[in-house]
Amino acid sequence: MNHRLSILVYHRVLAQADPLLPELPYARRFDRHMAMLKHCFRVLPLGRASEQLRLGTLPARAACITFDDGYADNVTHALPILQRHGLSATFFIASDYLDGGQMWNDDVIACIRQARQNVLHSGAPGCDALLLHTTRHKQQAIEQLLAALKYLPSAQRQALARRLAPVRREQLMMDSRQVRALHAAGMEIGGHTASHPILARQEDAAAEADMARGKSALEGLIQAPVTLFAYPNGKPGVDYNQRHVELARKLGFTAAVSTEAGVAHAASDPLQLPRYTPWEPDRLRFLFRLLASRHA
Repeated sequence: MNHRLSILVYHRVLAQADPLLPELPYARRFDRHMAMLKHCFRVLPLGRASEQLRLGTLPARAACITFDDGYADNVTHALPILQRHGLSATFFIASDYLDGGQMWNDDVIACIRQARQNVLHSGAPGCDALLLHTTRHKQQAIEQLLAALKYLPSAQRQALARRLAPVRREQLMMDSRQVRALHAAGMEIGGHTASHPILARQEDAAAEADMARGKSALEGLIQAPVTLFAYPNGKPGVDYNQRHVELARKLGFTAAVSTEAGVAHAASDPLQLPRYTPWEPDRLRFLFRLLASRHA
């Protein structure tokens, strides 16, 4: 287990459990996870851990905590818990959605959450008549819609999601002040592109511009270099490929993370570090998943 790095990935930490999105951690569960993580692992900032991994000086039972996208609840719910346990984390933020923006997937979820009819005719490919009678039906509708829209051309995906979206009731994403607050609290800020595109579906020039624009926007906010990056969606060979790894290197990122499940080791590409999320609800199963992954 020495010289192996477990990198956890989260997106949101809710105030309370959400029956519609049961896989999302809520504050009390996240608190239990962090307590267990602190007790059993050496939690390090990702920048330092990736460098120590490269040099062969990584301590035993090393782990990192990361968040993707830039949800406001990372600041309101996750940050106080991290601070209470004395833990650091890295927040990968898609800069276009700061200060009032919303990602397409949240438009889809809001549509299903607020729907009053029992059948939704979405207009999305393969999703003409989605049943919404029960919570389970709604969960399945969300899964189907997200899968149907994810790999559509960006403009088409955005248009379909916006057509489905109800009036927004809350601001889900961070504002600029919250990004600065994370940085001031000693948390790492990482790039996640500006608009969160599927990089593999873009021309190289557009992909580079989006990656660079996100990096520049965040550096302007925190007045510090942004050297860490997370590939949107993050599946190697599907959502990004080696061209984008080289673009990350060209733009000055020193470490980058994917969503390839696994544990990083000495031979891992520092610009393609694997991550995973142990979704287990209780502390013992959470710990078992963490430990089992290090022996996989």
